[in-house]
Amino acid sequence: MAEDEEEGGEAEGGLGEPAGVPAPRENPALLGHEAAEAALLQAYRSGRLPHAWLLTGPRGIGKATLAFRFARFLFAQGGGGLFAAPPTSLAVTPEHPVFRRVASGGHADLLVVERSLDPRRKKLRSEILVDDTRAIAGFLRLTPAEGHWRVVILDGADMMNRNAANALLKILEEPPKRSALLLASDNPGRLLATIRSRCRILALKPLPPAVVQEALQHYRPDLPPGDRALLAQLAEGSIGRALELAGAGGIGLYRSLVGLLNGLPEIDGTALHALADRLQRGEGEEGFRLLAELLPGWLARMVALAAGGAAAALPEETAGMRRLAARRELDQWVEVWEKLTHLFAQADGLNLDRKQVVLNAFFALEEAAR
Repeated sequence: MAEDEEEGGEAEGGLGEPAGVPAPRENPALLGHEAAEAALLQAYRSGRLPHAWLLTGPRGIGKATLAFRFARFLFAQGGGGLFAAPPTSLAVTPEHPVFRRVASGGHADLLVVERSLDPRRKKLRSEILVDDTRAIAGFLRLTPAEGHWRVVILDGADMMNRNAANALLKILEEPPKRSALLLASDNPGRLLATIRSRCRILALKPLPPAVVQEALQHYRPDLPPGDRALLAQLAEGSIGRALELAGAGGIGLYRSLVGLLNGLPEIDGTALHALADRLQRGEGEEGFRLLAELLPGWLARMVALAAGGAAAALPEETAGMRRLAARRELDQWVEVWEKLTHLFAQADGLNLDRKQVVLNAFFALEEAAR
């Protein structure tokens, strides 16, 4: 199996694992999900722990981190006894032998399934294959080697192809005793309904901006407070996303973007072509992926601001957003958002010319603003 990626196998199609942040199997910290932890702990203490859990929520909020946290907890529990004190926390200290073996990938009772590496293309596959999920059945049939549980973490469960999903379904229908399957999914609607119905669903919510800023202060103390506040707004409740943006130049790109958008319905053609040229070059692929998320996100916040909802990410963009929103009905701006989202999806799927895609996106906004 490929090594687990930060949060749901996000390396492909995202911006990669944020620098300086522990991978989920190595991370002892989990911020902002006390309710989810309490639900897992209560289920364990009840003595009727569901054999399969589906952890859902936006990418980068800590689903895989929670899965590894719960796996370590199960492994660290002894056989118990009549007078054993019930556990009060899922936390296992980094000094604990269980923590170290899970972090190193050497715990005999843990299997991690995710997208595997395509040896020809030297990159992660776009889906989880049937061979990956078939390994689960044989693994769970074995007697626990180190404790009392066998645990499988399926990271990016919604990326299973049909055959892989059917193989998993057979396991869920007749789960072995003393086994736990922890499925992490950004998009549970893509899973078979029969898989969802056989899992206890635990929905993790986007994190409040204050929690995201707390994490940024911990992982990126070098960032100025203003940048941390901006990232917390752009990340929409995802610590992983905030750290990716910070590491990939997202702050500078977003400020450049706002500079162009504040001029609508007129656009600085020289600045626009300079931006498009920069994203067209080979090293601009990461920036292009950023723009594909930031530009529709800006438009969505503009609509929300006009409707009395979320505030702008930067104070200097508020007036421009209000002025632009007043030029059309909000449902028409939603149609523009859909057009931009479709345009960038086509660019990714059909390998379109990046510069032309950027120009077309801004031309669509310019036309809508007139």
